[in-house]
Amino acid sequence: QVQLVESGGGLVQAGGSLRLSCAVSGTIFSINVMGWYRQAPGKQRELVAVITSDGNRVYADSVKGRFTISRDNAQSTVYLQMNSLKPEDTAVYSCNAHVLGIVYWGQGTQVTVSS
Repeated sequence: QVQLVESGGGLVQAGGSLRLSCAVSGTIFSINVMGWYRQAPGKQRELVAVITSDGNRVYADSVKGRFTISRDNAQSTVYLQMNSLKPEDTAVYSCNAHVLGIVYWGQGTQVTVSS
C-alpha cells in the first residue's frame, strides 16, 4: 500500500520561508507526477506546483517566483520550498503522487502565515 507523509508545515510571519517535504512509502514501482495542492478555509483545493519524473515543473501563477518544487527520486520524496510567504498562502497543503495510474494523497500539513 502506498502512503504519503507530509512534514514541515507551521506558523511563519509574512515574508518568511518554509520547506515542506512529502515522503512516499510502500510498494512503489515508479512515480510519475508528484505535486502539491492547497486548500484554504472556505475555498476549493487548488494546484500549487507539480513536477514530472523527468523534472518538468508547473506552478500556479500565484506562487511563481516564490515557491520551488523539487523531488528526490531515489528517496521518493517531493519538496516545496516556499519563500516570501504571504498571509494568503495560509492553507492546508497536501501532496500527491501518481503511481501506475492511481493518485495517492497525503493527509495534509497546515501552513499559517501571519501578517
